[in-house]
Amino acid sequence: DGDGRADVAKEVQSDPEWLHGVYFDGDTAYVVGVRKLWKSPVLPDGSLGPKTMLAEDLPDGGQHNNRTLAVKNGKIYLSIGSTCNTCPETNPENATMVTMDLDGKNRKIFASGLRNTIGFDWKDGEMYGWDQSIDWLGDDEAREEINLIAEGRRYGWPYLYEDDKYDETHLPKPQKGYTLAQWRAESDEPRLMHTAHSAGMQMKFYEGAQFPAAYRGDAFVTLRGSWNRSVPSGYEVARVKFENGRPVRVEPFVSGFVRRTGNGWTQYGRLCGLDFLPDGSMLFSDDDGGNLYRVSYGTPSAPAKDIVAKLVKDLFPAGGTAIASPDFRDGGRLPDWTS
Repeated sequence: DGDGRADVAKEVQSDPEWLHGVYFDGDTAYVVGVRKLWKSPVLPDGSLGPKTMLAEDLPDGGQHNNRTLAVKNGKIYLSIGSTCNTCPETNPENATMVTMDLDGKNRKIFASGLRNTIGFDWKDGEMYGWDQSIDWLGDDEAREEINLIAEGRRYGWPYLYEDDKYDETHLPKPQKGYTLAQWRAESDEPRLMHTAHSAGMQMKFYEGAQFPAAYRGDAFVTLRGSWNRSVPSGYEVARVKFENGRPVRVEPFVSGFVRRTGNGWTQYGRLCGLDFLPDGSMLFSDDDGGNLYRVSYGTPSAPAKDIVAKLVKDLFPAGGTAIASPDFRDGGRLPDWTS
């Protein structure tokens, strides 16, 4: 009804296989799982019609089975992650960006050496992707990579990380007749790097009109958060600032999904999907808590006092406005669990 919150939530399609990537191109929805890719017409009520299978032989998922896809210039772009942390792949399509026609034909590798580029988008005709770097090198290595992805190029993995670094303790030696020097010479370095283990997910450039003009042309990425770092990284929506057409820094945009509690850390969400509504506001999802958030700029869709009044009415349909508990003290701080 235009108030900025969802009026209906319903399942429109399911499959026994793990589903992850969804892309809408006009009235067609493209959906990808681990090994299957199909398209369905979008029906007037928002449901999806019958499936037309485009591929059923995508590589095994292994460690990274979260496929993402987009349609650009009449082609499907499909990101296929690596099966492992660092290993020579047996299937050449793992750790790549693949393209194909809209009917699934003419499938080929567009770019390689991408460990797990879940988030990617285009700016001024150039493709940028956020690649999740390798684990087990410590808190501060390997940093996340933002790559300018071009056709026919390689991006280092599995033999190199960051700006052409190599660690003989954790990384394999190049195979198939390559030397390390050759692999380094034929691999592109990232255009920007960010804190290790942040786990970048979906990335989109902002071209809307609602946010201030300074945000146009910048990218936003959901950071799902680290699992093998002593001080957590990620757990936020980040803004990738571009200047003169190139990324120059990463800064927080929506934070607060992890905080120190006692002697440890508590997470309040792990962020995943991100997109923009036609009005220019942002949507992002927390796939751990099952929440979908909207970020808008300007006058809120409903004043805070009206939202609180509705919550009170929902909680106390028979009347009453108070909750009594020893955990709530006059003038005291709300306990962490109330978050």
